[in-house]
Amino acid sequence: MTGVDSEDPGADLPDWLRPVEQAARDIEASDLTRFVPPPGGDARRGAVLMLFGEGPQGGELLLTERAHDMRSHPGQVSFPGGSVDPGEDVVEAALREAKEEVGVDPSSVTVFGRLPELWLPPSNFAVTPILGWWSAPTEVSVVSRAEVHAIHHVPLAELVDPEHRVTVQMPMGDYRSPGFLIGPDHDVILWGFTGGIIARLLDFLGWAVPWDESRVRDLPSYMFTGRERRAAALLDIDDDQRRGGAR
Repeated sequence: MTGVDSEDPGADLPDWLRPVEQAARDIEASDLTRFVPPPGGDARRGAVLMLFGEGPQGGELLLTERAHDMRSHPGQVSFPGGSVDPGEDVVEAALREAKEEVGVDPSSVTVFGRLPELWLPPSNFAVTPILGWWSAPTEVSVVSRAEVHAIHHVPLAELVDPEHRVTVQMPMGDYRSPGFLIGPDHDVILWGFTGGIIARLLDFLGWAVPWDESRVRDLPSYMFTGRERRAAALLDIDDDQRRGGAR
């Protein structure tokens, strides 16, 4: 079923996406992060769209690169998404944000599941990743240059390829995070909350391939021109990684 009003666990999905559908049923928040919204808390609700499509190299994910001059998390690669507005649910929010950011037509997306709600303590956001199959892809483009610098159609094969896996290091403190090199020249760093979800999901699916975790890349300077420069304010899902430790 397409549109904004429901999820269809029996959707007509390609075979390669079936393991992701099953993972959505089996995975727990602890498989992705050590943080879940505290009971009775006042966390702000948010949603992101993990939109799977099919390209020349097979399965791929749609990701956006935030504008480099934004005050909050400039240049970070992320799933389309944002806050849940009054009167809408997380599925509606994820699809609305994808339309507003890059012009994804909600009717072209089959929502087939969701991952557990994840908590981001620094910003007090409770974020639900919504899983979508781009059953009828349409042309997308940057709708708001103030928010989005670029759109990336990232092949899953490249995310799995150990040549594109890196450990991301902050130039301050001892923060480290799993990362990926994406883009046509593989010079765009995918890391933080989004990189963490993808890395942990690949692990859960059994798709991850051993890679050289000693290969370290520093974040580019444009990611520190905004207001949120503190390591404590970064969108990540594991504070052990923040301290350079293992999960």
